[in-house]
Amino acid sequence: MNQPKRIAILGSTGSVGRQALEVIAWHPDRFAVVGLAARNDSPAFREQVARFKPRLAALSSPGENGWHPAETRGLGGAEGLVELASMPDADLVLVATSGTASLRPTIAALEAGRPVALANKEVLVMAGHLVMRAARRGGVAVIPVDSEHSAIWQCLRGEAPERVRQVTLTASGGAFRDLPLEELPRVTPAQALHHPNWRMGAKITVDSATLMNKGLEVLEACWLFDLPLERTRIVLHRESIVHSLVEFADGSVKAQLSLPDMRLPIQYALSYPERLAVPSEPLDLARIGSLSFGEVDRRRFRGAFLAIEAARRGASYPAVLNAANEVAVGLFLNGLVRFDQIPEIVEAVLERHIPVREPELEAVCEVDAWARAATHALAPVTLPA
Repeated sequence: MNQPKRIAILGSTGSVGRQALEVIAWHPDRFAVVGLAARNDSPAFREQVARFKPRLAALSSPGENGWHPAETRGLGGAEGLVELASMPDADLVLVATSGTASLRPTIAALEAGRPVALANKEVLVMAGHLVMRAARRGGVAVIPVDSEHSAIWQCLRGEAPERVRQVTLTASGGAFRDLPLEELPRVTPAQALHHPNWRMGAKITVDSATLMNKGLEVLEACWLFDLPLERTRIVLHRESIVHSLVEFADGSVKAQLSLPDMRLPIQYALSYPERLAVPSEPLDLARIGSLSFGEVDRRRFRGAFLAIEAARRGASYPAVLNAANEVAVGLFLNGLVRFDQIPEIVEAVLERHIPVREPELEAVCEVDAWARAATHALAPVTLPA
């Protein structure tokens, strides 16, 4: 019998991290947890460490004494995350965080020859050229975890990349897809976090409502699958059953369908190239009845178009877009700006940026810091009256 695949998880207490541990618990003979990392000490993290007994556990913020059992070595700070991500006895590193803190650990894992299952959009958006270069240097793969990119990946298996005519990513439209446009300035964070289809973290759920997440996913797809921007498209698909489509040179289109359950693409990333059984509800198209598709409204979903414009400009613009959006979403979640001001703030920061061509890691971090400071500086100008 084969030995269990050894998994290290960055962001184990977040939405993707928790669901990944649920998948691992489904298949205790196939997977073993060797590393867990979270931002802060918490009862949930301590419970995970006690249950899965990893060799290494790391906190971005130092925890109190005694937060890990004796058989687990505790690490702290940014260097601790890098050490865990590049640990030699991990067969796969799952980057299950949101935001930019995982950039250095992701690059470290790849350069150390550890394959990375990537659920972090921001890492590829801000520094896709560095991440893919690290993968080439390490001779390992970057495996997609997002449902849309997992779908593309599955559709491309056995196909010649040069025969791809177009890749289409689907978008549910998020919490406010049916809300009259004039009501968007009055929506609350609680309303924004009520996604009609998916169970996700706060930041990505807001990004789903602005459709910034889909713009970020376009940039991510370009890096993962070596696609030019003009061969990508976004369509609205309310049901979240078709996760992406790939059209080939002969006009044939492949699509990957499943219920909106993140555990399915997570499991495929962990188990690849095998497919394992899941104790979840199967897809019943007869019961669903119909599937709908539509164009993306530029007025309602400015976030997607800002992301695509940043991708078109290239250089360091995607890194600025990512950082500005992350800060603006945080300001909205804390009640400091209105929902409709998120894209306004991001656009204003982009227009003030002086681009850096092909930035190396330190330059990316400097651009990120500049964009965050610029976003905070601009935000008070746009505060609600």
